[in-house]
Amino acid sequence: MTRKTNRCIPKPPAKDRIEPLPWHQPKPLEDDPDAPHRVHKIMTSPSYRQADEDFDFLQSDPVRPTRLQLDFLKPELLMQDHGIKHTIVVFGSTRIVEPVVAKRRVQALTEALNNTPHNETLKKRLAIAKRIQDKSRYYDVAHEFGQIVGKSGHGAHDCRLLIMTGGGPGMMEAANRGAYDVGSKTIGLNITLPHEQYPNPYITPELCFKFHYFACRKMHFLLRAKALVVFPGGYGTLDELFETLTLIQTRSMPPVPIILVGENYWKQAVNFDFLMDEGVIDPEDLELFWFAETAEDIWGDINNWYLAKGETLFNC
Repeated sequence: MTRKTNRCIPKPPAKDRIEPLPWHQPKPLEDDPDAPHRVHKIMTSPSYRQADEDFDFLQSDPVRPTRLQLDFLKPELLMQDHGIKHTIVVFGSTRIVEPVVAKRRVQALTEALNNTPHNETLKKRLAIAKRIQDKSRYYDVAHEFGQIVGKSGHGAHDCRLLIMTGGGPGMMEAANRGAYDVGSKTIGLNITLPHEQYPNPYITPELCFKFHYFACRKMHFLLRAKALVVFPGGYGTLDELFETLTLIQTRSMPPVPIILVGENYWKQAVNFDFLMDEGVIDPEDLELFWFAETAEDIWGDINNWYLAKGETLFNC
């Protein structure tokens, strides 16, 4: 109830003043002919830039902790806005292209070598191209797996479980593409590099993030991860794989299924049994991962792993 009063209460002030305040205009020219010049120098000095608009300041060494926080926070808030609960992270080589592209490259190198049959450099390039062509079948596996995960929810607006990759070509493209092809949203985490890293075209635009710091990117890979699916790859793939294995080995993060796709490749790339025999890892550390070959097996294994825990992918 409003209490009546005889006092005169002024109206709320208008948005704009009737009478400007003294600092609304610079010192008049007639009061000091040199004042406008000096005011201009002050206002164009780097020190006068507002901190959040001063790019040089934001890029300085003392502000690195703030940049780290922002690098982590922006993707985190956007993923929260989209209701993203869980992810299945897919890693693998950027060099393993789809079969039709791999075949075309082999044909081009074969023709070039036929024209210069003694060219040793071409021979080496052709041999590698044939190895890539052999592994290009994994592109199809990653693509099919992306489709399976994409269809596991209730349509494009169901963000409880999404494919997440490093955002690049090759195996990551294949997984993003599979989810995209069935109408699911899909995430890519790109990174600032000396040469521009273009995102693959199958990532949901509002869910493609560009990081400056590898550390923040890695945190986001694992923050919502409910499984890690690792296709044949090189340094970057090995980096992410072994970091995750170390975190789970040391119980620094809750265990998640880690599936290495392509047993023959992985057993040649890393001699895990040798590490155990040398005593630098324990037998139980070999149980932190296993091998698979098909998309159906990968998906089935992940679900069975959670069932063994008494959980499901959508309620864990």
